[in-house]
Amino acid sequence: MFENAFKYVDDVLHKDPGCSTELDYVEQSSWILFLKYLDDLETDRAASAALTGTKYVPIIADEYRWKTWAAPKGADGKVDLNVALTGDDLLDFVNLKLWRYLAGFKESATSPNTIEYKIGEIFGEIKNKISSGYNMREIVDRFDELRFGSAVEKHEMSSLYEDKIKNMGNAGRNGGEYYTPRPLIRAIVKVIDPKVGEKVLDPAVGSAGFLCEAFDYMRASKDLSTEELESLQTSTLYGREVKSLAYIIGIMNMILHGIEAPNIVHTNALGQNVMEIQEKDRYEVILANPPFGGKERKEVQQNFPIRSGETAYLFLQLFIRSLKAGGRAGIVIKNTFLSNGDATALRKELLETCSLDVVLDCPAGTFTGTGVKTVVLFFTKGKPTRDIWYYQLDPGRNMGKTNPLNDGDLEDFLSLIKKREESGKSWTVSVDTVDPSTLDLSVKNPNVVKDVDHRTPAEILDEIERLERESSEILARLRSLL
Repeated sequence: MFENAFKYVDDVLHKDPGCSTELDYVEQSSWILFLKYLDDLETDRAASAALTGTKYVPIIADEYRWKTWAAPKGADGKVDLNVALTGDDLLDFVNLKLWRYLAGFKESATSPNTIEYKIGEIFGEIKNKISSGYNMREIVDRFDELRFGSAVEKHEMSSLYEDKIKNMGNAGRNGGEYYTPRPLIRAIVKVIDPKVGEKVLDPAVGSAGFLCEAFDYMRASKDLSTEELESLQTSTLYGREVKSLAYIIGIMNMILHGIEAPNIVHTNALGQNVMEIQEKDRYEVILANPPFGGKERKEVQQNFPIRSGETAYLFLQLFIRSLKAGGRAGIVIKNTFLSNGDATALRKELLETCSLDVVLDCPAGTFTGTGVKTVVLFFTKGKPTRDIWYYQLDPGRNMGKTNPLNDGDLEDFLSLIKKREESGKSWTVSVDTVDPSTLDLSVKNPNVVKDVDHRTPAEILDEIERLERESSEILARLRSLL
């Protein structure tokens, strides 16, 4: 049911002149899906209030509720076609009335952590791109068939939504920056092992893959008390995102995973002075994949002691200073960070203020559609680095859209990392052996044996003479044919 609905909506969006890319499909699906979710949420809350005899005050005024403008029902429970808006009437209502009403929630919300604030933020930033009111009617009718009631339904829909995000990432261009392969995220979360009661931050949250996986991991870690479930819902997972499209995708993804009011703030995390971060603003866990190859303006670079136009290098400084003592981080970054001369000072800070425990080297093709070679850095705040355990991930095949990374590819890594075991793919480097002038931490597997030519000089000369004779014979035959 859910899969057919998503496919149907994509087909409708594909023929709409206002939507031309996978990014558009996800964005436009998301805001409509979000409003359907809100209506189901309000219905559930009203029913719960009725059972306890308390009064429920709706979030959305009746005129703007889904059941009023999108799916007004008749006595038979079906959409009343005589009342339901369509065509230009529907477009005018959405663009001129609904959008303005919902965008106003940002100003009236009591806190950025409320669902009201999320509503205002989303509709204050994105725009409706569906240009045909008839197409919109088709989409609304199909999404009205979906239900967000049970955990099973939410799980199925969240899986399908993840697939849409993955397709957007595979579409290339700037879609790839929103999607980190989920098997890689799951492996990172397992290694970091976030605990219920710890605060987890992703300051470059994108589609919220790290926070969603952390939520699922902690929820399944043990039987949680009511207080622990409440803490996991409201005061454990935090994200920041600067781009409007990623913001709504991240919000929707967390909602579908079961988090009612995600703590994602629409802001540039690099806009704060990292030297002014206080203890109360620090976290036990940071999980992130900062943007590849981004560039920041000079005024943003002023917020960091080590100035750099490379966005990822600024984010790494933010990560280090946002961790509490003993806090752990799992960070995806371009492999050039390990050897780039421009990052020497940053590597020095990382090695001196944190224990860089593990470097996971990811093969080309891990991030489909980008061609970027990456590593994952696992580090602990508060003590200098002594030894670094390296693991060179090699699935034994060329990876890409048709052969993506899977959970099985990471089983060996997850097995060996428990005791930092050495193998043909893993080894340990003492920081004492690293060149102090360059602090080059490049991945250099000492277990890879280069082919050695064991022939004697005489045998090599004989081979050269044989090849020269063969070449002369071939040239002679070619001349005879001319």
